[in-house]
Amino acid sequence: MGIRMWGETDVRRAGTAVLAAATAGLLTRMIIAANSPGPADVRIFRGFAKAITVYGPVRIYEHPLPGLPVYNHPPLAGWMLMGLNSLTDLGFSFATLIRLPASAADFCCALLVFEIVRRRAALRTAMLCGIGVAVSPVLIATSGYHGNTDAVAIAFALAAAHLLADRKSPLAAGVAAALSISVKFIPVVVIPALFVAALRGGRPVLVRFAAGFAGLAALVWGPALVTVPLHLERNVMEYAGGSYRLWGLVRFADVLGLPEPVIAFMQGGGHFLFVLVCVAAGIRLAWLRPDRLPGVVALTLGLLLLLSTASGLQYLTWAAAGMFVLGPVEGFAYSTVVGLVAVLGYSGRSAVRWSEPVLYLGAAGWLVLAVGLATGVRRILADTGPVHPSTEPAPRAQLENAP
Repeated sequence: MGIRMWGETDVRRAGTAVLAAATAGLLTRMIIAANSPGPADVRIFRGFAKAITVYGPVRIYEHPLPGLPVYNHPPLAGWMLMGLNSLTDLGFSFATLIRLPASAADFCCALLVFEIVRRRAALRTAMLCGIGVAVSPVLIATSGYHGNTDAVAIAFALAAAHLLADRKSPLAAGVAAALSISVKFIPVVVIPALFVAALRGGRPVLVRFAAGFAGLAALVWGPALVTVPLHLERNVMEYAGGSYRLWGLVRFADVLGLPEPVIAFMQGGGHFLFVLVCVAAGIRLAWLRPDRLPGVVALTLGLLLLLSTASGLQYLTWAAAGMFVLGPVEGFAYSTVVGLVAVLGYSGRSAVRWSEPVLYLGAAGWLVLAVGLATGVRRILADTGPVHPSTEPAPRAQLENAP
């Protein structure tokens, strides 16, 4: 009995289901955004936006901002904040607007994950993964309630991998890669892997990818690099995150009673060592399996969260969509456990003061992430099946959840 292929109607129905879930997820996020004040970051972003209207999105880096933390966002975020602030003159609420970009990014990411997974796994698996992103508790909490820019940066990073590996559009992939680090600097860890995959595609692919990346990066970063290079480097490129000990390695180090100088080194200059580990892992996997680039990018971002020495509920976004790229079990397990961390964390007195139950759940979420990344690496290295081109739907009988 021959293998029955998924037809165009099947793919269209699955895509429609994901689109419906993504739309419902977007509406849910925006309802939360419109009816809740959000954490302190909403107020902080409002302060940043007001300061940018005074100093501009470039000069903002060199000015002290009394009552506000360091402005550690890349240049494109400044233009975004200036645009959102201008909309408040039309009567829109800034508290709602600041959560719109991340919520919209989740909407796009659900569709993107569906497209990535359906080329490498059964159609039902792809549909589950896309819906999983749309209804992910951790993404709903971090995007709809918190509203930072992490989800936007992650969406652009995954889009760059998809465009390069699946769509064979290196120029657009380079632009998406540059956009990812221009919104938030976190995806810088995947840029070397993207360049390695482009190199593996041949010189024309590398040249087009580099042109797209360099062109957009020069446009967005150029003015600040020329005008305030030292302030930009200190505020954005060298930013190590907060000093809270709520998550991962620093949490375990604190519980085990490691000396304070050790923990201080981990959160200071030592965190660059963990970043290098992430970069090296991404480069190696991209060289071995450039065709699995979306999974490589997802794994690298997840590894960054696993080894992160900074703590913040919004950081949990880094791995949320990517875990569904690695597999539905990994995605739902992570979103469920870490989603509880996010919901309970935001329900407490402060998003940076977790209760004991939330701290224990955070430790469990870290272990779930570690296991999911381990299975993801194994699947990337072991899978030798072809990637289905965009014009051919995946075979119904193929049950592997290859990233």
